[in-house]
Amino acid sequence: MASTTTASLRTAAPLKNGAAADPAVDPQADGTPSTGAATNTVAADVSGVPSKPRSVLILGVIAVVLIGLNLRAGITGASALFHDLQQVLGYGSFVAAVIPSIPTLCFAVAGAATSWLSRRLGVEKSILLALGMLTAGLLLRGIPSTGMLLAGTVAAMSGLAVCNVAMPSFIREHYAHRTSLMTGLYTVTMTTGATLSSVLIVPLAHQLGSPSLGVGAIGLLSAAAFLGFLPVALRAHRMTKVATPLHFSPWQMLRTRKGRLITAVFTLQALLAYAILSWFPYMLTTVGLSAADSGLMFGLMQLVSVPSGMVLIAIGSRPRMLRPAFYLATAAMVLGVGALLLLPASLAAIPAAVLGFGLGIFPLVMVMISRSGRTTAETTAISTLAQSVGYLLATAGPFGMGLLHSATGSWSLPLALLLAVALVQMVVAHQLTSERTEKKIPVAKP
Repeated sequence: MASTTTASLRTAAPLKNGAAADPAVDPQADGTPSTGAATNTVAADVSGVPSKPRSVLILGVIAVVLIGLNLRAGITGASALFHDLQQVLGYGSFVAAVIPSIPTLCFAVAGAATSWLSRRLGVEKSILLALGMLTAGLLLRGIPSTGMLLAGTVAAMSGLAVCNVAMPSFIREHYAHRTSLMTGLYTVTMTTGATLSSVLIVPLAHQLGSPSLGVGAIGLLSAAAFLGFLPVALRAHRMTKVATPLHFSPWQMLRTRKGRLITAVFTLQALLAYAILSWFPYMLTTVGLSAADSGLMFGLMQLVSVPSGMVLIAIGSRPRMLRPAFYLATAAMVLGVGALLLLPASLAAIPAAVLGFGLGIFPLVMVMISRSGRTTAETTAISTLAQSVGYLLATAGPFGMGLLHSATGSWSLPLALLLAVALVQMVVAHQLTSERTEKKIPVAKP
Protein backbone atom coordinates (compact mmCIF):
# COMPACT_ATOMS: atom_id res chain seq x y z
CA MET A 1 0.00 0.00 0.00
CA ALA A 2 1.02 3.58 -0.49
CA SER A 3 1.74 5.67 2.60
CA THR A 4 2.38 4.44 6.08
CA THR A 5 0.42 1.42 7.18
CA THR A 6 0.82 -1.07 10.02
CA ALA A 7 2.02 -4.61 10.26
CA SER A 8 -0.70 -5.53 12.68
CA LEU A 9 -3.68 -3.35 13.57
CA ARG A 10 -4.54 -5.11 16.78
CA THR A 11 -6.27 -2.42 18.82
CA ALA A 12 -6.66 -4.26 22.06
CA ALA A 13 -8.39 -1.58 24.12
CA PRO A 14 -10.75 -3.10 26.68
CA LEU A 15 -14.50 -2.88 26.35
CA LYS A 16 -16.74 -2.09 29.27
CA ASN A 17 -17.25 -5.77 30.00
CA GLY A 18 -13.52 -6.38 30.06
CA ALA A 19 -13.26 -8.14 26.68
CA ALA A 20 -10.53 -7.00 24.35
CA ALA A 21 -11.70 -4.89 21.43
CA ASP A 22 -9.40 -6.71 19.04
CA PRO A 23 -10.40 -6.46 15.39
CA ALA A 24 -7.98 -9.16 14.38
CA VAL A 25 -9.33 -12.45 13.17
CA ASP A 26 -8.13 -15.59 14.90
CA PRO A 27 -6.91 -17.73 12.00
CA GLN A 28 -7.41 -20.98 13.85
CA ALA A 29 -10.89 -20.19 15.12
CA ASP A 30 -12.22 -18.47 12.04
CA GLY A 31 -10.26 -20.02 9.21
CA THR A 32 -8.72 -16.77 7.96
CA PRO A 33 -5.22 -17.29 6.55
CA SER A 34 -2.40 -15.41 8.18
CA THR A 35 -1.15 -12.43 6.24
CA GLY A 36 2.26 -12.19 7.81
CA ALA A 37 4.07 -8.92 7.36
CA ALA A 38 2.60 -5.63 6.34
CA THR A 39 2.05 -4.56 2.76
CA ASN A 40 4.36 -2.49 0.55
CA THR A 41 4.98 0.08 3.28
CA VAL A 42 7.04 0.69 6.35
CA ALA A 43 5.83 -1.75 9.02
CA ALA A 44 5.12 -0.39 12.48
CA ASP A 45 2.89 -1.16 15.40
CA VAL A 46 -0.03 1.20 15.88
CA SER A 47 0.82 1.82 19.49
CA GLY A 48 4.42 2.64 18.60
CA VAL A 49 4.27 4.92 15.58
CA PRO A 50 4.49 8.66 16.06
CA SER A 51 1.29 10.53 15.48
CA LYS A 52 0.80 12.09 12.08
CA PRO A 53 1.06 15.89 11.97
CA ARG A 54 -2.19 17.57 12.97
CA SER A 55 -2.43 19.29 9.59
CA VAL A 56 -2.29 15.92 7.84
CA LEU A 57 -5.02 14.48 10.06
CA ILE A 58 -7.24 17.51 9.52
CA LEU A 59 -6.68 17.33 5.78
CA GLY A 60 -7.69 13.68 5.85
CA VAL A 61 -10.87 14.46 7.78
CA ILE A 62 -11.82 17.15 5.24
CA ALA A 63 -11.20 14.67 2.43
CA VAL A 64 -13.38 12.04 4.13
CA VAL A 65 -16.20 14.58 4.46
CA LEU A 66 -15.97 15.67 0.82
CA ILE A 67 -15.93 12.07 -0.41
CA GLY A 68 -18.83 11.14 1.85
CA LEU A 69 -20.95 13.95 0.42
CA ASN A 70 -20.61 12.35 -3.02
CA LEU A 71 -21.17 8.66 -2.29
CA ARG A 72 -24.95 8.82 -2.73
CA ALA A 73 -25.62 12.28 -4.17
CA GLY A 74 -25.30 11.06 -7.75
CA ILE A 75 -27.74 8.22 -7.08
CA THR A 76 -30.43 10.01 -5.10
CA GLY A 77 -30.27 13.10 -7.30
CA ALA A 78 -30.95 11.05 -10.41
CA SER A 79 -33.70 9.08 -8.64
CA ALA A 80 -35.64 12.25 -7.90
CA LEU A 81 -35.54 13.13 -11.62
CA PHE A 82 -36.22 9.69 -13.15
CA HIS A 83 -39.80 10.57 -14.05
CA ASP A 84 -38.79 13.88 -15.67
CA LEU A 85 -35.82 12.30 -17.47
CA GLN A 86 -38.05 9.62 -18.98
CA GLN A 87 -40.58 12.20 -20.10
CA VAL A 88 -37.96 14.45 -21.72
CA LEU A 89 -35.63 11.83 -23.20
CA GLY A 90 -38.41 9.44 -24.17
CA TYR A 91 -36.85 6.10 -23.26
CA GLY A 92 -39.09 3.09 -22.61
CA SER A 93 -39.88 0.97 -19.56
CA PHE A 94 -36.91 -1.41 -20.06
CA VAL A 95 -34.36 1.42 -20.02
CA ALA A 96 -36.25 2.92 -17.08
CA ALA A 97 -35.68 -0.36 -15.20
CA VAL A 98 -32.04 -0.63 -16.30
CA ILE A 99 -30.89 2.84 -15.20
CA PRO A 100 -31.57 2.34 -11.45
CA SER A 101 -29.84 -1.05 -11.68
CA ILE A 102 -26.56 0.36 -13.01
CA PRO A 103 -25.21 1.55 -9.62
CA THR A 104 -25.36 -1.83 -7.89
CA LEU A 105 -24.09 -3.66 -10.99
CA CYS A 106 -21.12 -1.29 -11.27
CA PHE A 107 -20.51 -1.56 -7.54
CA ALA A 108 -20.20 -5.32 -7.99
CA VAL A 109 -18.02 -5.39 -11.13
CA ALA A 110 -15.77 -2.37 -10.55
CA GLY A 111 -15.73 -2.96 -6.80
CA ALA A 112 -14.24 -6.42 -7.33
CA ALA A 113 -11.21 -4.82 -8.99
CA THR A 114 -10.50 -2.46 -6.08
CA SER A 115 -8.28 -4.91 -4.21
CA TRP A 116 -6.06 -5.33 -7.29
CA LEU A 117 -6.10 -1.58 -7.97
CA SER A 118 -5.11 -0.78 -4.40
CA ARG A 119 -2.16 -3.16 -4.60
CA ARG A 120 -0.94 -1.49 -7.78
CA LEU A 121 -1.53 2.17 -6.92
CA GLY A 122 -2.15 2.29 -3.19
CA VAL A 123 -5.42 3.12 -1.46
CA GLU A 124 -5.10 6.89 -1.78
CA LYS A 125 -4.26 7.03 -5.48
CA SER A 126 -7.01 4.49 -6.19
CA ILE A 127 -9.53 6.78 -4.50
CA LEU A 128 -8.22 9.79 -6.45
CA LEU A 129 -8.61 7.89 -9.74
CA ALA A 130 -12.12 6.87 -8.71
CA LEU A 131 -13.09 10.47 -7.92
CA GLY A 132 -11.87 11.49 -11.37
CA MET A 133 -14.10 8.83 -12.97
CA LEU A 134 -17.02 9.91 -10.80
CA THR A 135 -16.66 13.56 -11.79
CA ALA A 136 -16.33 12.80 -15.51
CA GLY A 137 -19.32 10.48 -15.47
CA LEU A 138 -21.58 12.86 -13.58
CA LEU A 139 -20.74 15.73 -15.90
CA LEU A 140 -21.35 13.48 -18.91
CA ARG A 141 -24.89 12.86 -17.68
CA GLY A 142 -25.59 16.55 -18.19
CA ILE A 143 -25.74 15.98 -21.95
CA PRO A 144 -29.46 15.53 -22.83
CA SER A 145 -29.22 12.11 -24.44
CA THR A 146 -30.25 8.63 -23.33
CA GLY A 147 -26.89 7.26 -24.45
CA MET A 148 -24.98 9.89 -22.47
CA LEU A 149 -27.17 9.27 -19.45
CA LEU A 150 -26.35 5.56 -19.58
CA ALA A 151 -22.63 6.00 -20.33
CA GLY A 152 -22.21 8.71 -17.70
CA THR A 153 -23.99 6.62 -15.11
CA VAL A 154 -21.74 3.62 -15.79
CA ALA A 155 -18.56 5.74 -15.52
CA ALA A 156 -19.72 7.58 -12.41
CA MET A 157 -20.95 4.50 -10.61
CA SER A 158 -17.72 2.64 -11.40
CA GLY A 159 -15.84 5.44 -9.68
CA LEU A 160 -18.21 5.23 -6.74
CA ALA A 161 -17.62 1.48 -6.55
CA VAL A 162 -13.90 1.93 -5.95
CA CYS A 163 -14.58 4.60 -3.32
CA ASN A 164 -17.11 2.37 -1.57
CA VAL A 165 -14.63 -0.49 -1.22
CA ALA A 166 -11.51 1.59 -0.54
CA MET A 167 -12.88 3.98 2.09
CA PRO A 168 -12.99 1.41 4.95
CA SER A 169 -9.34 0.60 4.17
CA PHE A 170 -8.41 4.28 4.03
CA ILE A 171 -10.02 4.85 7.42
CA ARG A 172 -8.39 1.73 8.86
CA GLU A 173 -4.98 2.79 7.54
CA HIS A 174 -5.03 6.42 8.69
CA TYR A 175 -7.38 6.37 11.70
CA ALA A 176 -6.87 2.92 13.22
CA HIS A 177 -7.81 4.11 16.72
CA ARG A 178 -10.89 6.01 15.54
CA THR A 179 -12.54 3.67 13.06
CA SER A 180 -16.02 4.02 14.57
CA LEU A 181 -15.79 7.81 14.72
CA MET A 182 -14.42 8.23 11.20
CA THR A 183 -16.77 5.65 9.66
CA GLY A 184 -19.67 7.40 11.35
CA LEU A 185 -18.44 10.76 10.02
CA TYR A 186 -18.18 9.56 6.45
CA THR A 187 -21.53 7.76 6.48
CA VAL A 188 -23.23 10.80 8.03
CA THR A 189 -21.82 13.06 5.33
CA MET A 190 -22.85 10.47 2.76
CA THR A 191 -26.47 10.60 3.87
CA THR A 192 -26.24 14.39 4.19
CA GLY A 193 -25.15 14.63 0.56
CA ALA A 194 -27.95 12.28 -0.44
CA THR A 195 -30.48 14.40 1.48
CA LEU A 196 -29.36 17.67 -0.05
CA SER A 197 -29.31 16.30 -3.58
CA SER A 198 -32.74 14.69 -3.30
CA VAL A 199 -34.31 17.89 -1.92
CA LEU A 200 -32.54 20.45 -4.11
CA ILE A 201 -32.18 18.62 -7.42
CA VAL A 202 -35.74 19.11 -8.68
CA PRO A 203 -35.83 22.89 -8.06
CA LEU A 204 -32.33 23.15 -9.53
CA ALA A 205 -33.36 21.24 -12.66
CA HIS A 206 -36.38 23.53 -13.05
CA GLN A 207 -34.14 26.58 -12.74
CA LEU A 208 -31.77 25.18 -15.36
CA GLY A 209 -34.67 24.20 -17.59
CA SER A 210 -33.49 20.61 -18.05
CA PRO A 211 -33.46 17.45 -15.89
CA SER A 212 -30.23 16.41 -17.66
CA LEU A 213 -28.48 19.61 -16.59
CA GLY A 214 -29.80 19.00 -13.10
CA VAL A 215 -28.17 15.57 -12.77
CA GLY A 216 -25.05 16.86 -14.50
CA ALA A 217 -24.65 19.68 -11.99
CA ILE A 218 -23.93 17.11 -9.26
CA GLY A 219 -20.56 16.65 -10.94
CA LEU A 220 -19.45 20.01 -9.51
CA LEU A 221 -19.66 18.55 -6.00
CA SER A 222 -17.59 15.57 -7.11
CA ALA A 223 -14.99 17.90 -8.64
CA ALA A 224 -14.65 19.57 -5.23
CA ALA A 225 -14.03 16.16 -3.63
CA PHE A 226 -11.35 15.39 -6.24
CA LEU A 227 -9.54 18.64 -5.52
CA GLY A 228 -9.91 18.15 -1.76
CA PHE A 229 -8.42 14.66 -1.88
CA LEU A 230 -5.58 15.57 -4.25
CA PRO A 231 -3.18 16.73 -1.46
CA VAL A 232 -3.81 13.47 0.44
CA ALA A 233 -2.96 11.39 -2.61
CA LEU A 234 0.13 13.48 -3.39
CA ARG A 235 1.42 13.06 0.16
CA ALA A 236 0.82 9.32 -0.05
CA HIS A 237 2.79 9.22 -3.30
CA ARG A 238 5.74 11.00 -1.65
CA MET A 239 5.63 8.62 1.33
CA THR A 240 5.52 5.45 -0.78
CA LYS A 241 8.11 2.85 0.11
CA VAL A 242 9.20 0.16 -2.31
CA ALA A 243 8.52 -3.36 -1.07
CA THR A 244 6.89 -6.56 -2.15
CA PRO A 245 3.10 -6.02 -2.23
CA LEU A 246 0.98 -8.39 -0.18
CA HIS A 247 -1.69 -10.34 -1.97
CA PHE A 248 -4.71 -11.28 0.08
CA SER A 249 -7.52 -12.71 -2.02
CA PRO A 250 -11.01 -11.52 -1.09
CA TRP A 251 -12.38 -14.94 -1.96
CA GLN A 252 -10.44 -16.52 0.91
CA MET A 253 -12.93 -14.86 3.23
CA LEU A 254 -15.71 -17.02 1.78
CA ARG A 255 -14.21 -19.89 3.75
CA THR A 256 -14.89 -18.08 7.02
CA ARG A 257 -18.16 -17.78 8.89
CA LYS A 258 -17.53 -14.09 9.42
CA GLY A 259 -16.89 -13.43 5.74
CA ARG A 260 -20.03 -15.24 4.63
CA LEU A 261 -22.29 -13.56 7.17
CA ILE A 262 -20.95 -10.06 6.56
CA THR A 263 -21.43 -10.60 2.82
CA ALA A 264 -24.97 -11.88 3.37
CA VAL A 265 -26.09 -9.01 5.57
CA PHE A 266 -24.43 -6.49 3.26
CA THR A 267 -26.27 -8.03 0.29
CA LEU A 268 -29.66 -7.86 1.96
CA GLN A 269 -29.32 -4.29 3.23
CA ALA A 270 -28.01 -3.16 -0.17
CA LEU A 271 -30.90 -4.80 -2.02
CA LEU A 272 -33.42 -3.12 0.26
CA ALA A 273 -31.65 0.24 0.24
CA TYR A 274 -31.17 0.56 -3.49
CA ALA A 275 -34.61 -0.75 -4.37
CA ILE A 276 -36.05 1.98 -2.16
CA LEU A 277 -33.56 4.70 -3.07
CA SER A 278 -34.05 4.04 -6.78
CA TRP A 279 -37.85 4.00 -6.88
CA PHE A 280 -39.20 5.83 -3.82
CA PRO A 281 -39.72 9.27 -5.45
CA TYR A 282 -40.90 7.72 -8.73
CA MET A 283 -43.30 5.54 -6.76
CA LEU A 284 -44.83 8.55 -5.02
CA THR A 285 -45.07 10.43 -8.29
CA THR A 286 -46.98 7.58 -9.96
CA VAL A 287 -49.54 7.52 -7.12
CA GLY A 288 -50.32 11.22 -7.28
CA LEU A 289 -47.64 13.35 -5.63
CA SER A 290 -45.88 16.08 -7.57
CA ALA A 291 -42.20 15.65 -8.42
CA ALA A 292 -41.29 18.40 -5.94
CA ASP A 293 -43.31 16.80 -3.10
CA SER A 294 -41.88 13.37 -3.93
CA GLY A 295 -38.37 14.82 -3.76
CA LEU A 296 -39.23 16.42 -0.43
CA MET A 297 -40.38 13.08 1.01
CA PHE A 298 -37.25 11.48 -0.39
CA GLY A 299 -35.21 14.15 1.35
CA LEU A 300 -37.03 13.48 4.61
CA MET A 301 -36.13 9.80 4.37
CA GLN A 302 -32.47 10.67 3.81
CA LEU A 303 -32.53 13.25 6.58
CA VAL A 304 -33.79 10.74 9.15
CA SER A 305 -31.11 8.27 8.10
CA VAL A 306 -28.38 10.70 9.20
CA PRO A 307 -28.97 10.60 12.98
CA SER A 308 -30.34 7.05 12.86
CA GLY A 309 -26.97 5.71 11.70
CA MET A 310 -25.20 7.40 14.60
CA VAL A 311 -27.82 6.18 17.06
CA LEU A 312 -27.46 2.62 15.82
CA ILE A 313 -23.66 2.78 16.02
CA ALA A 314 -23.92 4.12 19.59
CA ILE A 315 -26.28 1.30 20.56
CA GLY A 316 -24.28 -1.40 18.79
CA SER A 317 -21.01 -0.26 20.42
CA ARG A 318 -22.27 -1.25 23.84
CA PRO A 319 -21.57 -4.75 25.18
CA ARG A 320 -24.13 -7.29 23.93
CA MET A 321 -26.12 -4.57 22.15
CA LEU A 322 -25.02 -5.21 18.57
CA ARG A 323 -27.87 -7.65 17.99
CA PRO A 324 -30.58 -5.26 19.33
CA ALA A 325 -29.15 -2.53 17.07
CA PHE A 326 -29.60 -4.76 14.02
CA TYR A 327 -33.06 -5.80 15.21
CA LEU A 328 -34.08 -2.15 15.58
CA ALA A 329 -32.89 -1.18 12.10
CA THR A 330 -34.49 -4.20 10.43
CA ALA A 331 -37.78 -3.77 12.29
CA ALA A 332 -37.92 -0.17 11.05
CA MET A 333 -37.39 -1.39 7.49
CA VAL A 334 -40.21 -3.93 7.86
CA LEU A 335 -42.59 -1.32 9.26
CA GLY A 336 -41.60 1.25 6.65
CA VAL A 337 -42.18 -1.06 3.69
CA GLY A 338 -45.48 -2.15 5.23
CA ALA A 339 -46.56 1.47 5.66
CA LEU A 340 -45.59 2.25 2.08
CA LEU A 341 -47.68 -0.70 0.95
CA LEU A 342 -50.78 0.15 2.98
CA LEU A 343 -50.91 3.91 3.57
CA PRO A 344 -52.14 6.47 1.01
CA ALA A 345 -49.75 8.86 -0.72
CA SER A 346 -50.99 11.73 1.45
CA LEU A 347 -49.33 10.04 4.45
CA ALA A 348 -46.03 9.42 2.65
CA ALA A 349 -44.13 11.20 5.42
CA ILE A 350 -44.72 8.19 7.74
CA PRO A 351 -43.02 5.52 5.60
CA ALA A 352 -40.37 8.06 4.59
CA ALA A 353 -39.36 8.65 8.21
CA VAL A 354 -39.51 4.98 9.26
CA LEU A 355 -37.61 3.79 6.19
CA GLY A 356 -35.02 6.48 6.83
CA PHE A 357 -34.36 4.99 10.25
CA GLY A 358 -34.06 1.53 8.71
CA LEU A 359 -31.45 2.79 6.25
CA GLY A 360 -29.25 3.59 9.26
CA ILE A 361 -28.11 -0.03 9.21
CA PHE A 362 -25.53 0.85 6.56
CA PRO A 363 -23.11 2.73 8.88
CA LEU A 364 -23.35 -0.16 11.33
CA VAL A 365 -22.30 -2.64 8.65
CA MET A 366 -19.49 -0.37 7.43
CA VAL A 367 -18.06 -0.04 10.94
CA MET A 368 -17.97 -3.82 11.18
CA ILE A 369 -16.11 -4.01 7.86
CA SER A 370 -13.66 -1.24 8.81
CA ARG A 371 -12.73 -3.05 12.01
CA SER A 372 -12.44 -6.50 10.49
CA GLY A 373 -9.11 -8.01 9.50
CA ARG A 374 -5.66 -7.62 10.96
CA THR A 375 -4.19 -5.34 8.29
CA THR A 376 -5.32 -2.86 5.68
CA ALA A 377 -4.94 -5.64 3.10
CA GLU A 378 -7.34 -7.90 4.97
CA THR A 379 -9.82 -5.08 5.49
CA THR A 380 -9.71 -4.34 1.75
CA ALA A 381 -10.26 -8.04 1.02
CA ILE A 382 -13.29 -8.25 3.30
CA SER A 383 -14.70 -5.00 1.93
CA THR A 384 -14.14 -6.16 -1.65
CA LEU A 385 -15.85 -9.51 -1.04
CA ALA A 386 -18.87 -8.07 0.78
CA GLN A 387 -19.44 -5.21 -1.64
CA SER A 388 -18.71 -6.94 -4.96
CA VAL A 389 -20.83 -10.01 -4.20
CA GLY A 390 -23.38 -8.01 -2.24
CA TYR A 391 -23.99 -5.37 -4.87
CA LEU A 392 -24.08 -7.93 -7.69
CA LEU A 393 -26.92 -9.80 -5.99
CA ALA A 394 -28.54 -6.55 -4.83
CA THR A 395 -28.98 -5.50 -8.47
CA ALA A 396 -32.09 -7.67 -8.45
CA GLY A 397 -33.70 -5.10 -6.14
CA PRO A 398 -34.01 -1.97 -8.31
CA PHE A 399 -34.16 -3.94 -11.58
CA GLY A 400 -36.83 -6.33 -10.30
CA MET A 401 -38.87 -3.50 -8.81
CA GLY A 402 -38.98 -1.73 -12.17
CA LEU A 403 -39.87 -4.81 -14.20
CA LEU A 404 -42.54 -6.00 -11.76
CA HIS A 405 -44.16 -2.57 -11.70
CA SER A 406 -44.16 -2.44 -15.51
CA ALA A 407 -45.64 -5.95 -15.71
CA THR A 408 -48.33 -5.54 -13.05
CA GLY A 409 -49.02 -1.80 -13.17
CA SER A 410 -48.85 -1.75 -9.38
CA TRP A 411 -46.29 -1.45 -6.60
CA SER A 412 -48.00 -4.04 -4.39
CA LEU A 413 -46.07 -7.14 -5.49
CA PRO A 414 -42.63 -5.44 -5.50
CA LEU A 415 -43.22 -4.05 -2.01
CA ALA A 416 -44.47 -7.41 -0.72
CA LEU A 417 -41.23 -9.03 -1.93
CA LEU A 418 -39.17 -6.30 -0.25
CA LEU A 419 -41.03 -7.04 2.96
CA ALA A 420 -39.96 -10.68 2.72
CA VAL A 421 -36.33 -9.65 2.11
CA ALA A 422 -36.41 -7.45 5.22
CA LEU A 423 -37.55 -10.43 7.31
CA VAL A 424 -34.69 -12.53 5.93
CA GLN A 425 -32.29 -9.74 6.86
CA MET A 426 -33.39 -10.03 10.47
CA VAL A 427 -32.60 -13.76 10.47
CA VAL A 428 -29.13 -13.23 8.98
CA ALA A 429 -28.40 -10.36 11.38
CA HIS A 430 -29.30 -12.70 14.24
CA GLN A 431 -26.66 -15.15 13.04
CA LEU A 432 -24.08 -12.42 12.42
CA THR A 433 -24.44 -11.06 15.94
CA SER A 434 -24.17 -14.39 17.69
CA GLU A 435 -21.54 -14.55 20.42
CA ARG A 436 -19.41 -16.79 18.23
CA THR A 437 -19.21 -14.19 15.47
CA GLU A 438 -19.64 -10.88 17.29
CA LYS A 439 -16.55 -11.35 19.45
CA LYS A 440 -14.46 -11.22 16.26
CA ILE A 441 -16.07 -8.04 14.92
CA PRO A 442 -15.95 -5.47 17.73
CA VAL A 443 -17.54 -2.15 16.95
CA ALA A 444 -16.87 -0.33 20.19
CA LYS A 445 -14.72 2.79 20.03
CA PRO A 446 -11.17 1.88 21.06
